[in-house]
Amino acid sequence: MKKIALLTSGGDAPGMNAAVRAVARSAIYNGCKVYGVNRGYRGLIDGDLFEMELSSVGDIIHRGGTILKSARCLEFIEEEGRKKALNVLRVFGIDGLVVIGGDGSFKGAQKLSEMGFPAIGVPGTIDNDLAYTDYTIGFDTALNTVIDAISKIRDTSYSHERLSIIEVMGRHCGDIALYAGLAGGAEIIIIPESDYNEDDICKKLIQSKNRGKAHSIIMLAEGVGGSRDLAQRIKDKTGIESRATILGHIQRGGSPSAFDRIIASQMGAKAVELLINGKSSRVVGIKNNSIIDMDIHEALAMERKLDKDIYKLVDILSI
Repeated sequence: MKKIALLTSGGDAPGMNAAVRAVARSAIYNGCKVYGVNRGYRGLIDGDLFEMELSSVGDIIHRGGTILKSARCLEFIEEEGRKKALNVLRVFGIDGLVVIGGDGSFKGAQKLSEMGFPAIGVPGTIDNDLAYTDYTIGFDTALNTVIDAISKIRDTSYSHERLSIIEVMGRHCGDIALYAGLAGGAEIIIIPESDYNEDDICKKLIQSKNRGKAHSIIMLAEGVGGSRDLAQRIKDKTGIESRATILGHIQRGGSPSAFDRIIASQMGAKAVELLINGKSSRVVGIKNNSIIDMDIHEALAMERKLDKDIYKLVDILSI
């Protein structure tokens, strides 16, 4: 293992740069040359690679986003596109690849591994939707961004005695809504993993209003969607003034939290260690506060499960 390449793919996440830094410096420390790939799999197909030095990753651990940039690449989904990428890796003499991203990015790494090229996945996504790891890089920072927004929205919600519905990211995973709702004191959480009854929600809001509660917060995951329509329906049914706020891409930006910087550094270094030791088709993660790795096929096949205890706790604390 003399030359290692790395790329970031899919949606950007705070902490990706910390992972890039860890991969680059760990590789150089171990006597390997390291190449950055611009714009994910798109850049791999186009041959947009450059050799990285120690200084290439200086002053980036605190920066959000990714210095390698990211892009979707439909061409890579096709076998012909993957063959082009593989040819580029061989032309540059690359011996192994580190892919930082979510499940879609991992599937690309999986395909390259199946074609005989060593690849390791590092989980970088705010969604926290990979079942094999307790946390993904970027989730903690996004969570804190949402909690800050909840505090600000609560101030105006209180002032106008209204209901605020806050729609957050996460695709089909409700973890941002769930954990931010618990930490932010939301009265109701609506996520894709659990059914909800709109009339029961309206009943709870009316009961809260009748006992003197002037305002409420509902956390809604984007996988359920329709926050503005929901706000209007609740207003029509209860008479409670309702407003919807869609936080959007603000959740992806910002300086990564200490936790995200730490796990990104650990995971990036672990990915290099695996490649140097001849491992391939693996993904890195964190389980019970320990950095782990497992087979990429097993990781992608695992089914995410809702933390029912957390979900129940929100219901208990919001009576």
